[in-house]
Amino acid sequence: MSDVADDLAAVANVLRSAETIGVVGHVGPDGDALGSMIGLARSARLAGKQAVASFDEPFVVPDEMSFLDDSVLVPPRDFPRDLDVAVVVDTSVRSRVGSLAGAMELAGKLAVIDHHISDGEWGDVVAIDATAGATTELVHELLQLLGWPIDKEVATALYTGLVTDTGRFQYSSTSSRTHDIASDLLARGVETDVIGQKLFEEASFGYYEVASKVLGRSILDEDHAFVWSIMEPDDLESAGIASHETDGLIDLVRMARGTEVACLLKRKQAGVIKGSLRSRGRVDVAAIARSFDGGGHHNAAGFTSAEDPAAIIEQIVAHLS
Repeated sequence: MSDVADDLAAVANVLRSAETIGVVGHVGPDGDALGSMIGLARSARLAGKQAVASFDEPFVVPDEMSFLDDSVLVPPRDFPRDLDVAVVVDTSVRSRVGSLAGAMELAGKLAVIDHHISDGEWGDVVAIDATAGATTELVHELLQLLGWPIDKEVATALYTGLVTDTGRFQYSSTSSRTHDIASDLLARGVETDVIGQKLFEEASFGYYEVASKVLGRSILDEDHAFVWSIMEPDDLESAGIASHETDGLIDLVRMARGTEVACLLKRKQAGVIKGSLRSRGRVDVAAIARSFDGGGHHNAAGFTSAEDPAAIIEQIVAHLS
């Protein structure tokens, strides 16, 4: 058995003996985090466990993922403080779960399931596989080890993680294992047309306004094969949409032909900027993100910074020089 297989077996042993389980994803969960927490918590319930899932404020499931089963979700204020096992998915960094970290540490055991490499691991039992296309790949393997049910709703949650974190099976992290898991989930009733339409073919009209402004600010640095732009808070306010509705903007910025790296800066509250980085493969943007105390994958990473945009871009260009 590989080390990852041993680690997943250790997580399975902890969960097998638990009666109460709580699953938490990172703040502002994406499809992989939501799919992992909902899939694991629902399967645990089907296996006869008491299980819930949660994430820190803002406690909002994006409209594009409204097809997911939210019956296992509880707001962070209702997350239990006396669990047998707490599981964090899609991150191994304590700060990324926000205010729920303390409640999770009151559990009998703390388990971590993730596919991101980080400098500081957290938890009593940890299963991290950076070769996985999505955390839901690991959750699927875990459920197989446990022999817990994977019904249509669980399969839909896990498939959502696969299709979003692999860029619809386009990113280099996509493997034959990814497709094998997708095949298994499809056989369990996943409706790809419903998922595809909600995730990739719908947007509020306000998104058009924000996209036009962001693309209009794009700057192409031909010398470094680098394209970047910035989104301002006023963009969202005038369009009447929330920040999470613009998660796909980086994929528009990154389309510029002849570029190797793309960056989208989102100015948040005063003094805080969230950066998203994408690479076509030659440049490891996770290494760039780590220089800002962020992280991610070779081709997709993110960070938060208190620097001004000019300083951030200067630092990124220095890595590209």
